[in-house]
Amino acid sequence: MDEEAVVKFVETYLKKKGFKQAELAFHEEIQQQQQQQQQNNSNNAISIHSDPDLSSLLHSISQPEDSPARYQDEYSKLRSWAYSSLDLYKHELLRVLYPVFVHCYMDIVAKGHIQEARNFFNSFREDHEMMHSRDLQKLEGVLSPSHLEEMEFAHTLRQSKVNIKICQYSNELLMQYLRKSKCTIILGIVNEHINFQVSPGQPISISDDPDAVTLIGSSQDAANQINKKEIHWGLLEDSIEERLEKTGGFLSDSEKTEGETKEGDMDENKKRSIDGGKQGASIKKSKKDKAASATTKIARPEANTVSAAPRVKPELPLPVISFRPAEVEQSILEDLRNRVQLSSVTLPSVSFYTFINTHNGLNCSSISHDGSLVAGGFSDSSLKVWDMAKLGHQAGNSILQGENDAAPSEQGQSTNSGKRSYTLFQGHSGPVHSATFSPLGDFILSSSADTTVRLWSTKLNANLVCYKGHNYPVWDVQFSPVGQYFASASHDRTARIWSMDRIQPLRIMAGHLSDVDCLQWHANCNYIATGSSDKTVRLWDVQSGECVRIFIGHRSMIVSLAMSPDGRYMASADEDGTIMMWDLSSGRCISPLIGHNSCVWSLAFSCEGSLLASGSADCTVKLWDVTTSTKAPRTEESKSGNTNRLRLLKTLPTKSTPVYTLRFSRRNLLFAAGALAKSQ
Repeated sequence: MDEEAVVKFVETYLKKKGFKQAELAFHEEIQQQQQQQQQNNSNNAISIHSDPDLSSLLHSISQPEDSPARYQDEYSKLRSWAYSSLDLYKHELLRVLYPVFVHCYMDIVAKGHIQEARNFFNSFREDHEMMHSRDLQKLEGVLSPSHLEEMEFAHTLRQSKVNIKICQYSNELLMQYLRKSKCTIILGIVNEHINFQVSPGQPISISDDPDAVTLIGSSQDAANQINKKEIHWGLLEDSIEERLEKTGGFLSDSEKTEGETKEGDMDENKKRSIDGGKQGASIKKSKKDKAASATTKIARPEANTVSAAPRVKPELPLPVISFRPAEVEQSILEDLRNRVQLSSVTLPSVSFYTFINTHNGLNCSSISHDGSLVAGGFSDSSLKVWDMAKLGHQAGNSILQGENDAAPSEQGQSTNSGKRSYTLFQGHSGPVHSATFSPLGDFILSSSADTTVRLWSTKLNANLVCYKGHNYPVWDVQFSPVGQYFASASHDRTARIWSMDRIQPLRIMAGHLSDVDCLQWHANCNYIATGSSDKTVRLWDVQSGECVRIFIGHRSMIVSLAMSPDGRYMASADEDGTIMMWDLSSGRCISPLIGHNSCVWSLAFSCEGSLLASGSADCTVKLWDVTTSTKAPRTEESKSGNTNRLRLLKTLPTKSTPVYTLRFSRRNLLFAAGALAKSQ
């Protein structure tokens, strides 16, 4: 019953009962109400059209709660507000945009508005392309509500919260804006999916805050809980270094200089064999550098950090076959006695092996511990090994050649000029992604896209074992420091530990949310570190198979790892070129090392642990001062303003060769290898 019908009904009733005075009073009251209502309507119409904020508010209220237009409108407003904020707080407020963008997109998909979700995604994806390109590629595949449950990436995002570091004032600014602008959808997303870690004081600078946003992976609370587990980072008892100290110790400086000169001569021969005598000037220069460094060695260097490390018992049984023959052990002891002590003022000599004519077919390379053997894994499923001693005695054709040679017979080797200068190992049925030499160089392991790992003998030039266990391509394989055990990392999101004498894995480490791209053994063989596309590094106990550390802070996939010789620190590098130094005991990042502008494919610590070498796709090798990086407290650095960039000691550029692998010899000569890239 509308208002007019009610008025008529009341008037009829009053007339019927004869209430004339009441009828007159009722008429007057009705007329006054009608006049007041007309006046209010005219005022409201003027105020709505003259106030755009009120108009937009009424427009947004009139839209249904699940309208994709509301998501687009509120996110667009938040984005504009964040970009127009003060520079002091802008970088913190911009951190909120990416998780809000992700959850807005998934909410629109969950409500079934697929086309609107695609439009929203394409409208704002450029804002996040630089920092989160891999995540956006995965997110782009979420095209229906069922995908939110079926795809683990999306399901994990929906179930977990994002940790964002932000100062107290930035947090208050954000909350005040969301309340005033009536952004109820964004408020709901912030409340449900974002966990602000509010800190007092001023915002933290961008360079000192690598783990400001943790979007996926274990939550910080869970990681902190795991990182409380006890680990023993010391070296194995009765190691060869310990025996060296007991039997004879290191040589004097003059003897060490003599040994270094001999190694420099060997390095010179290798450079001649690789560069065809074209690098004479650089060889002379390296000789001068060595002579200069030898004259500076007046006092005995500081005590070796490796010898000062605590000793632990092995959790893995060390089999008899891992013990070295007497002549081999004597050779290793000789190398250790002649080891050059490196420091920030005594940098290593570098021997670089360049692959030519690979036609983009070289996937990986590896160098033996003494630098005498170099291996390359190729896309045509072949593994090729060059013997530097034999290569150096050849005349003319002495540069490492890839696929440009004539088609050879399987596993053949030639020493004559004009024929193949390498040993060819064939057996894989897919591209070879990784290769690694055993500590003595008598075996080599290779992993492939055919899901297998193969063991080859460099003495017999034959395949010995094919290890099958992974279900998807195997990205990396690494021998343990004792040589009997090895580990593999795969696209199936697992890492596995193997023994050479068994065809089944001994341990399977599962926990990563994406590909396990790289791995590295700890110096005492009791732990294995794995780097993943989920942007985390995990440390696993070999005996139990449990994860004992989770390292969170990288912003892209992890592509290389290295353990310090004393077992206390670990370095990890990602696809963006950022290197992070971690303390294994606490699980915390000591300092990020920023300098590369492309993917860092290889990391290597010097034998005493004072230097870290990094090789990158940006065609450079960089040397970092680890001693300064690990000794300087971060609080003092932030106060003084000295950032990680000062720890870079030297950059060694190549002409046009991305660096695939690095290896320090036992005498602290740095070997490197890469494939020559054609200049554009």
